[in-house]
Amino acid sequence: MDKVSINQLSCPMPELDFEIITLGHGSGGLLSNQLLESGVFDLLSNEYLDQHHDGATINLTGRTAVSTDSFVVSPVFFPGGNIGDLAVNGTVNDINMCGARAKFLTLSFILEEGLTMKAFWEILVSIRNTANEAGVKIITGDTKVVERGKGDQIFINTTGIGEVHPTAQIGVSQIKTGDQIIVSGPLATHGVAILSVRQGLEFETTIRSDTRHFNHIVPPLMEAFGSHIHLLKDPTRGGLASVLNEVCRDSRKGIDLLQTAIPVLDEVNGACELLGLDPLYVANEGVFIIFADSEVVPGILEYLRQCEGCEMVSVIGAVTSDHAGQVVMQSAIGGRRVVNMLVGEQLPRIC
Repeated sequence: MDKVSINQLSCPMPELDFEIITLGHGSGGLLSNQLLESGVFDLLSNEYLDQHHDGATINLTGRTAVSTDSFVVSPVFFPGGNIGDLAVNGTVNDINMCGARAKFLTLSFILEEGLTMKAFWEILVSIRNTANEAGVKIITGDTKVVERGKGDQIFINTTGIGEVHPTAQIGVSQIKTGDQIIVSGPLATHGVAILSVRQGLEFETTIRSDTRHFNHIVPPLMEAFGSHIHLLKDPTRGGLASVLNEVCRDSRKGIDLLQTAIPVLDEVNGACELLGLDPLYVANEGVFIIFADSEVVPGILEYLRQCEGCEMVSVIGAVTSDHAGQVVMQSAIGGRRVVNMLVGEQLPRIC
């Protein structure tokens, strides 16, 4: 089932005697129980959450990956998704970048007084649908309410837990000269989708966020290519350029990029030109980067081209012992330039 059909799965909102979130819903009393029992617990029900305990006890084997993230995207609803599926996908992907399959999530809300139950319910349904599609279970969480004007409708914190593949040896220290760099799909789509809604911009075509998880993509990748994959990264805030600069800094190696090999959708590229943005620095939510031995790159490309969202997978560069600490790109017209890390915040509140 693809992302669009998953997000279209709906669930009728229960009959409630309130239409908006109030401070009382964060009191821990009757209103809190009404909100949680009729909303969160019923919709996200599983054997862990149904215990209504302060925490959860889980069993894992082998190495464990853990990652936490907070989501403050503005606006909370955008073409292609909302803050709910973004929170699930984002944290699942952080676990995947450890060479692991995500299995469990914690889920915490900070709700602003005045948030409508209709909006909250839509976000909850997206969380449930996306978690089910990714094969992860939400096992514990928390809900707080802040005064009107002290938040921005809703903030979400998630922590992911997963099992690392036995062959995974993922880390900056593992990359070596000659490694090929692969990007799984077109850049900048998420950031431009958010910006278009935020600024009320109209393009000839609707640009939709590419938010998706990799929980069904990365584990088979690790199974097939194991220790030949040296590093996995998802270029969210700061985009591709910032992630590659971090790798250069930490590995004390250089990176050669080929501009003509970097995939960007035509409509996204046009929007970036119109807005004066460089796609290399725009946030992504449905793309990941692979550093791998050159000998396995053809197999990786063949596998990824069969995966949804990875049809435009491309080898965009390589690790080099030259110009250590720098990313150098050969431009479409043949020149070479240094690609620096993003300075400041290009697009705030993007995830």
